[in-house]
Amino acid sequence: MSGQATVSAIVVSYHTGPRLHECLYALKSDPDVSEIIVVDNGNPPDAEVWLDGFVARTDKARLIRSGDNPGFGAAVNQGAATALSMFLLVINPDAVIRRGSVGPLLAAAEGADDPALVGGRIFDVRGHEERGCRRNTLTIWRALGLGKWTLESDPAPVGPVEVGAVSGAFFLMNRTAFHRIGGFDEAYFLHVEDVDLCRRVLAAGGNVIYQPRAGALHYGSTSDAPSAVVQAHKARSLVRYFRKFASGPAEKAVVALAAPLFGLALRLRA
Repeated sequence: MSGQATVSAIVVSYHTGPRLHECLYALKSDPDVSEIIVVDNGNPPDAEVWLDGFVARTDKARLIRSGDNPGFGAAVNQGAATALSMFLLVINPDAVIRRGSVGPLLAAAEGADDPALVGGRIFDVRGHEERGCRRNTLTIWRALGLGKWTLESDPAPVGPVEVGAVSGAFFLMNRTAFHRIGGFDEAYFLHVEDVDLCRRVLAAGGNVIYQPRAGALHYGSTSDAPSAVVQAHKARSLVRYFRKFASGPAEKAVVALAAPLFGLALRLRA
């Protein structure tokens, strides 16, 4: 299937730093990536000059620069709206795709129920699987410790498996299905929008799949955005997610009681 399907890679960059170079060069050299769409959400002048030069030198690369920062999900949606390929490959600007990963992602999507969202193995510089690239569906009960959410401590599967959620740092989805389901919920500025998308895929009767044969090196924490700002966005996103998907009076009551504690919990964990 990888020899037939076209793939548009979408990379959202905000003060990413030099790791963005590695990300884009890996995509440029990957023969299975048909198009690279870089959404510049805000970068220093020298980084913008480099991006302009990269796009000018790369036939399959395009740049979207809106002049502001609408958030990660909104920026991905901007890129997806202009994509020309059959499939979208969303990858973080501080992640470097392992060559040969697109084919396994496409193969897993081909055998799945529509809409299908397929994530790959995300690993750190030591080769260890990162937390969050395969997860159960996030519920308020799991967030409070009443059940397992992330699955990186479970035995690694040898092939694609159905899961509740994968990471938005590295996943593939059919472009038409992405638009049909509404893309990312733009009310999330940063964080949790991937968990929300996975939950809507499952609610629509589709599959969320973890494909360990596809991989990306993730450096992580390369943006110079202040940590406190990032944690505040994450706390607000969690509150929105739990309120959005709360079912029944009991769960809604627990969410209302727990919501003020998310910010404190994240600060303590950090």
